[in-house]
Amino acid sequence: MSMNSAILKSVSLLVAMALPLEAAARELPVLKSSDAMIEDAWNLAVRTVENNIADGIIKAGGDYGGEWTRDASINAWNAGSLVFPEESRNSLWSVTVDSLVVGHQYWDKIIWVQGAFNHHLVTGDPVKKIYECCAATMKGLEDTLKVAEYGLFRGPSVFNDGIAGYEVPVAGDTLEWSSVLMYPNAYNICCLSTNCAYYMAYRRLASMAWECGKPFAAARYRFKACRLRKAILDRFYDRDNAELAYLIDHNGDLHHFQEALGWSFAILSGIIPQKDAPALVASAEVSDYGITSICPDFKRFDSSHPGRHNNIVWPFVNAFWAEAALQAGDRESFEFELRNLAFLAMEKGDGMFYEIYNALSGEPDGGWQVGHQWVSSRDQTWSATGYMRMVLNGVFGISFSRRGMIVNPPAGVAGDLGISGIEGLEYRGHKVSVSFLPASDGKRGVYVNGSKVRRAFVPCRGQEDIVIDIYGAQLNFE
Repeated sequence: MSMNSAILKSVSLLVAMALPLEAAARELPVLKSSDAMIEDAWNLAVRTVENNIADGIIKAGGDYGGEWTRDASINAWNAGSLVFPEESRNSLWSVTVDSLVVGHQYWDKIIWVQGAFNHHLVTGDPVKKIYECCAATMKGLEDTLKVAEYGLFRGPSVFNDGIAGYEVPVAGDTLEWSSVLMYPNAYNICCLSTNCAYYMAYRRLASMAWECGKPFAAARYRFKACRLRKAILDRFYDRDNAELAYLIDHNGDLHHFQEALGWSFAILSGIIPQKDAPALVASAEVSDYGITSICPDFKRFDSSHPGRHNNIVWPFVNAFWAEAALQAGDRESFEFELRNLAFLAMEKGDGMFYEIYNALSGEPDGGWQVGHQWVSSRDQTWSATGYMRMVLNGVFGISFSRRGMIVNPPAGVAGDLGISGIEGLEYRGHKVSVSFLPASDGKRGVYVNGSKVRRAFVPCRGQEDIVIDIYGAQLNFE
């Protein structure tokens, strides 16, 4: 690294990690690792999110505001609801219309259901208001976007609002506008990631309906989820070749591209049978700097001119892919993506989480769209929360139920990454710390506040300090 780069990195770290005066009292979780880059990237991530809070809302990034439904939802789902619960709540409701239905771009609003349901599990926010908003939103989308012929929903892929995310003929022959909304052919496509998001939404709606005392509504949503899962598998999944197609275009033709977010959602949601997931992960094409958003290159792009939404690295996508790989039993792929994102932020980004990185060089690169290269925006929130997701969900195995928070780390991952623990997690009034320790003095397994347990569980009620010690970090504590 050059002297100028070193100076820039130091300045970036100081800016990113500086606490606003009004938030000086906030206690943020601290990760401990013998790998300084992994630890520093965690510190950078939590400070990046905090510094992107304005007027109680978590902005999408240093160059963006808070008006993006997908950003608010994914950031809350990643880590925001646990680490920044109040601001995540504000962000989620800020993208609704009078708290009655989800607003903004029509195709991506369904991802809000996942973010809001997860927020309910994490914080205990009342489910009724969330359920009513989700149900009303789903009803409107069913009425306007459901394609009876396919049993799928119309609309672009989850976050690809730029035309660089689509091949001809969806893009059309004349590329004048960056927004996918300006291209009529894009209105009648059915995309993998978006339909996976609808499937997850049906499952969440079923859970919320049951919790609200509506068993018949819950049954209807479960039935709709089953039908949609079958349609996704029938239309997109090639089991023999272990791959999923990207989209069905307006002519009914299948576009055979690897959409990393769609593949991730299909595995994480259980759309792909558990026995098939390892083969899907093994078949994925991954660059030297992590899995790319959509590959290979569309015809109008190439390695020297990567498309902004095509064969290029969006770190929040890598976070979902890492978790999907781990769920499929591929520890090596998970650890590669986590280490890689730390490297992209700390080294290639000179101490900053950027929006997009070049898949060949690893440098921040906004990619090409409508004839020119775009900027990769600085301090991108979902790049930061994506890293936090990999650490919390992946390394520590944190998940949530209505009864509490589960800590069930996968075997060996913490040891491989040199991670020895985390302190300062706050969950519903509890202060939680987790430590990985070598087996010694006859201690082996999981201990909570000194008592041996089958697995660590933090109840949703109470306000006590919870100390979780895991002896023999290479064990699997299923």
